[in-house]
Amino acid sequence: MTRWRIVASAALGMMAASSGIAAAALPPLGVWSNPRGTLAVRTAPCDNGLCGTIVWADGRAMADARAAGVGRLVGTQLLRDYRPAGNGTWSGRLFAPDMKRSFPSRLTLVAPDRLRISSCFVRHYFCRSQEWHRLR
Repeated sequence: MTRWRIVASAALGMMAASSGIAAAALPPLGVWSNPRGTLAVRTAPCDNGLCGTIVWADGRAMADARAAGVGRLVGTQLLRDYRPAGNGTWSGRLFAPDMKRSFPSRLTLVAPDRLRISSCFVRHYFCRSQEWHRLR
């Protein structure tokens, strides 16, 4: 009987570990808000990867984007060409509307309702991370 328990425990452990790996590899789909609540972005599949489009922006964010030359902020693709990069992360490009430039970045789903977006503006310098929260 002891041998059966060891085998059953090992099998259950492997199933739990594999389901955790599968969950970590799932794309972070949904609608996400930045920490200040000035933007909402819908992430969805695109071209064999993941992209995120701005679906809502407050007046200040729209004014900042307009000042940088981005005429229409809502509908702008903020997250572009993200692909799985291992360990539950996704690599792609982050468009900064207020700078009118895009930068390499990583997405990491740190909890079902929290998404960390990390980017470096100059190679490995001037790096920044934000945790966005899920709206839907």
